[in-house]
Amino acid sequence: MITVRELGKVLGIDINQIPDSYKNIEISNFSTDTRTLKKGDFYIPLKGENFDGENFTDKAIESGAIGYLGVNINTPVEIKSNTLGLKVRDTKEAYLKLANYYRKKLNPKVIMITGSSGKTTTKELVYSVVSQKFKTVKTPLNHNNEIGLCQTIFSITPETEVLIIEAGMRGLGEIELISKYAEPDISIISNVGTAHIGRLGSRENIAKAKCEITKFQNPDGILIAHNDDLIKSTVEYSGEKLYYSLDDVKFIKKEIGHSVFEYKNEEYELNIEGDYNVENSLSAINTGKYLGIEYSDIKKGLSEYKPIEKRWETEKIGGYNIINDSYNANPDSMKATINTVLELYNDIVIVLGDMGELGVNEEHYHKDIGKFINKKLGAENPTMQILTVGKLSKNISDEINVCFTKNFKNNDEVSDYIRANIEHDKTIFLKASRSMKFEEILNNLRKEK
Repeated sequence: MITVRELGKVLGIDINQIPDSYKNIEISNFSTDTRTLKKGDFYIPLKGENFDGENFTDKAIESGAIGYLGVNINTPVEIKSNTLGLKVRDTKEAYLKLANYYRKKLNPKVIMITGSSGKTTTKELVYSVVSQKFKTVKTPLNHNNEIGLCQTIFSITPETEVLIIEAGMRGLGEIELISKYAEPDISIISNVGTAHIGRLGSRENIAKAKCEITKFQNPDGILIAHNDDLIKSTVEYSGEKLYYSLDDVKFIKKEIGHSVFEYKNEEYELNIEGDYNVENSLSAINTGKYLGIEYSDIKKGLSEYKPIEKRWETEKIGGYNIINDSYNANPDSMKATINTVLELYNDIVIVLGDMGELGVNEEHYHKDIGKFINKKLGAENPTMQILTVGKLSKNISDEINVCFTKNFKNNDEVSDYIRANIEHDKTIFLKASRSMKFEEILNNLRKEK
């Protein structure tokens, strides 16, 4: 909790202007949305291109807010319907300052995670390991921007020992901003790939953006990162650095739904397939080791990991065995998942959709996926079917010459084809960018023929 006295001090508001009856009020929750605001919350109205939260301040007061911030308040302090209003220059900046203050006040060990792909999976793997020993809070779902940072920080309690922050980005400076207010002790970079290359222009710029994670990191902490020369040459961090890769792994078993491997002379297992999942787990192992977690607990944490929604999620739908990995896609993650599918499944239907945010070379990246499939299959495979959805994904089909492939304009078309031509009990793998809304395919398959 934060008192109004503390809030005023953090935001540089003259505490003497705040009535004594308000100074020691404890704020148990900050709300940015009047639709979910509860009585006793403190309202922070945020602004965007198409909205201004200050337009809903009266609604917040009606809903029982004990206070609010605003840039349009005429005086430093105002009382409106017995609700305290405080004037600030920028409400989002104020929200971040308050979150940083609360982070320092409770002082958990902070782990911050980013990467072109796999950052959410890495977050879940790290959580599964770290929570074996410590009371741990993590970024929920994909709330990985600066607002999600604040929401996550304010969800911790005095009992929280470790806080795991996921940091996404769409351009330079965004991860640096999150790092500034999170002040991580442990930073993890899962990889630097081609996601968002349409916005940033090159892998070098992507690496620069990802390496912003250490900008405000504790110098006595550790950076745990994928063993990539581009990361090594870009990152600026004076503290301890540890790099990992699949080259350090000895695979013992690769099966559908099961991976067993050896890393640094110790054996681990995951109840999921995929080399990339094993590679992501290495950051969790190294984080656990750094935090002093015993091998047995690290091993247990990894074995208990379960994929979250739309990330290699398996489900029986409409008589088909569905593997849904359609939360997001970029050239690197597309190749990694296709590699796993072709390695472990002999009889499967692969459904691929457009990859977004690839810039002027988007057609090239899609054609490259088709060439990758040709190379992985190596020879003609008459039983394999690769269905593509979308204008860009037609480039994938156009390149494939070793198996059956067909392009569809939309999700309804490919759903109709599957229901009419694919026998039940077949395994179907789905991979696409989130904008393709592949959940529509699942909904269509749930309908009876």
